Amino acid sequence: MASMSFSSAFSAPLHIFTQAKLQSSSDSSFMPFLKASSKFGSSKSAFFQHRFSVQSSNISGFVSKSRSSPMVYARAATEKSIHDFTVKDIDGKDVSLSKFKGKALLIVNVASKCGLTSSNYTELSHLYEKYKTQGFEILAFPCNQFGGQEPGSNPDIKEFACTRFKAEFPIFDKVDVNGPTTAPVYQFLKSSAGGFLGDLIKWNFEKFLVDKNGKVVERYPPTTSPFQIEKDIQRLLAA
Repeated sequence: MASMSFSSAFSAPLHIFTQAKLQSSSDSSFMPFLKASSKFGSSKSAFFQHRFSVQSSNISGFVSKSRSSPMVYARAATEKSIHDFTVKDIDGKDVSLSKFKGKALLIVNVASKCGLTSSNYTELSHLYEKYKTQGFEILAFPCNQFGGQEPGSNPDIKEFACTRFKAEFPIFDKVDVNGPTTAPVYQFLKSSAGGFLGDLIKWNFEKFLVDKNGKVVERYPPTTSPFQIEKDIQRLLAA
């Protein structure tokens, strides 16, 4: 990879992407971000490649760089954990996330009609099958805020994910991840990991990696594939 300023390298695509999210319709509005950000992808883990670190920590090989952020974010990250929240599953039943204490979590906002859908669901299912017996869980939250690409009902979403992609990981109630009706769990995730992506979720399939204590340790942009995160998952499981 050619040497370049990290901040300058991302300034253009993030500007384009912010504009793109305001446009409706298809993934064509997302393509400028896909093309620009693809230069930063590699077979290396996105944890080291993108360096969207959210804590100053060194957990069994996780070397994080602290980000500059308001003190309120730091307080939110230390005072709460993901385990403090209760959400509804895809069938409308309350689920306390405290049931996932002691497990490493990958939390993803999913959509059924996105250009990233097939690759992400396929890779997520593969990772879940590989690591579910080692204390790993994927929590999928459908969201229709990006191009209207998750328009179906909860039963439609469940059938799509479980039938077409054989998804066995938990899928939850459709939520908003941005704006005044943002789900509390996503308010927590974003306040814990604003980082370079800012407070807004930028598109479908943005990802948060959460440790066994319920703290966010990493955030990945939509263009980071689940397979690129595998080494980070392995380190977290070994911690």
